[in-house]
Amino acid sequence: MRSDRRRVVVKRLQVGYCQSERRVCRALNFPQASHRYKSVRDERTELRIRLRDLAGTRVHYGYRRLHILLSREGWHVNHKLVYRLYVEEGLQMRQKRPRQNRSRQLQKTLPIASHTNEGWRIDFMSVKLFNGQ
Repeated sequence: MRSDRRRVVVKRLQVGYCQSERRVCRALNFPQASHRYKSVRDERTELRIRLRDLAGTRVHYGYRRLHILLSREGWHVNHKLVYRLYVEEGLQMRQKRPRQNRSRQLQKTLPIASHTNEGWRIDFMSVKLFNGQ
């Protein structure tokens, strides 16, 4: 990604200042070979589609579990490749919602006492026995 941005900068400087590619690359301390390089890496579109499908159906699975599912289906891929594609596709595990605290729900539903001695509660932090324990 970083070299892609540099390529864009080199092109802009070339056009803006009417300078040669060699001169602009030398000014930026950027190798001409890197500027001219064209990637030949396979995009792995079938694998990306299958990974997206699996992640859509199993939303709580991370890339590690998806890698296991892919290997069971017959895909011979490295877990690092699965992670790279997982990140490039913008996939992520859905976060679990925190469970509601049961005591807070009860506190909300308890009626407010309207008369004396109508509601009793125990404070366990200050309970003492007759002998002082």
